[in-house]
Amino acid sequence: MNTQVRSGENERIPFRSSRFFCVGPNWYFTTREGFDSGPFASRARAESGLKRYLHVVKLLPEQQKVH
Repeated sequence: MNTQVRSGENERIPFRSSRFFCVGPNWYFTTREGFDSGPFASRARAESGLKRYLHVVKLLPEQQKVH
């Protein structure tokens, strides 16, 4: 369990799991919205894919972002 406190959290720390998971030889990442992306050949490539995804989400107009 990740016990890292995030900015603005003063209460009990919620359960957190990794955004990355492996199925057979393939790696995937999951978003807070429940979207799974992959397969990637390695965890490093999945991490790069997540960085690209987050970059694109930041570029979206506020009304198009999923909350």
